[in-house]
Amino acid sequence: MLDDTDRRILRHLQAAPDSPTTHLAELCGLTASNCWRRLERMEEKGIILGQEIVIDWQALGYSVEVSLRITLDKTQSRAFDEFLSAARLVPEVLEIQTFLGRVDTRLSVVARDMPHYQQVYRDRILTLPHIADIEALMHVARIKADEVLPV
Repeated sequence: MLDDTDRRILRHLQAAPDSPTTHLAELCGLTASNCWRRLERMEEKGIILGQEIVIDWQALGYSVEVSLRITLDKTQSRAFDEFLSAARLVPEVLEIQTFLGRVDTRLSVVARDMPHYQQVYRDRILTLPHIADIEALMHVARIKADEVLPV
């Protein structure tokens, strides 16, 4: 699916995602137009999903991060869909993951401080539909946060 040139493009793109196409082409030994066509093809195939801006939420005054592991009441046929739809609407929820196993979903929640977290937890999280059990894990440190793939 990917040839060596595509992999080279992806390696350089992961290292410096804001590189102009001309610079990326130069690093990969390609013309700018050839590099651009390859990038377009990888986007069309869904290999490159897009580029994003990463904001340091701590720099904006959010000092609390909590991971909530949630088990849903699966006796309700629409429990997953209704829970996920409602959880998406909570602005303090940064990430939602679903699992197979004892825990059904995990929410990554940020708050300015503990009183703010308590408010979000009581007013927004506990009111989400179909929660059977919830476990809160307070975030202490991020040891590794890397999405670079070894292509």
